[in-house]
Amino acid sequence: MYPKRYSIGQIVIVAIISLFSLSCLLPFIMVISGSLSTEKDIMDYGYSLFPRNVSFDSYRILILGSNRIVDAYAISIIVTVVGTVLSLLVTSMGAYAMARRSFKYRNVLSIYAIITLLFNGGLVPWYIICVRYLELKDTMWAMILPPLANAFNMFLIRNFMMAMPEDLHESAKMDGAGEFRIYAQLIVPLAKPVLATIGLFISLNYWNDWFLGLMFVDKQELQPLQLLLRTLISNVEFLRSSSNAMDIQRIASQLPSESIKMALTVVTIGPIIFLYPFLQRYFVKGLMVGAVKG
Repeated sequence: MYPKRYSIGQIVIVAIISLFSLSCLLPFIMVISGSLSTEKDIMDYGYSLFPRNVSFDSYRILILGSNRIVDAYAISIIVTVVGTVLSLLVTSMGAYAMARRSFKYRNVLSIYAIITLLFNGGLVPWYIICVRYLELKDTMWAMILPPLANAFNMFLIRNFMMAMPEDLHESAKMDGAGEFRIYAQLIVPLAKPVLATIGLFISLNYWNDWFLGLMFVDKQELQPLQLLLRTLISNVEFLRSSSNAMDIQRIASQLPSESIKMALTVVTIGPIIFLYPFLQRYFVKGLMVGAVKG
């Protein structure tokens, strides 16, 4: 057999895509390089692909607070896992109700979901409801419940489910299946592509969130990773700008604030990098079908 020949156009397209893919890696490589660079090199030469003088000072500073970082990692992982599972459950069940053509109030539910995209009650009423009525202050649920249901994600899943033949529901009902059994055993397995895609969006949102922790969590043992890292960076910046004592300013000026930011980025981005390859095969299919069909 003769080897398959590629046209010039195909070669050009593959080369362009390959170059684009490599360019997407450059920022991450620069972040790693910045975390290993000295503060003086960053100030003098800026960020580069390779560190001029390798230094692990930023990681040594992080290790000094490793106990708190490990605890914050555990909180973020728990919040992300529990929040993603519950959010997918609530969002997919709402989408299933809106996708069922036989459901009498599906249009009312859709309008209600759209209203949440267009309007909100404001920061102060939202805070009062969460603290005084739901009593979420200084609890892990404060970082899980507020973003639990997202109308945009719900519509993406609804559009995917509406593309499924109505005969599936009718045949399942003829076999004696109820609505919840149809949803759990028939619709959910068929909706894996869109659920995996939305699950990635949801997990990213939970993992990167620091605002809810800032608003509702005062206990240090309940602080998520992103809030802890934000606090650490703020403390370093405060020390560097402090003019109250010359000794503090002298010591603080030696802190590698820029490389610490890069080291924190490397530390926090790890779990998401490992999560994406498992969901990659569902990503494009789920997003495109959920956004186009319906």
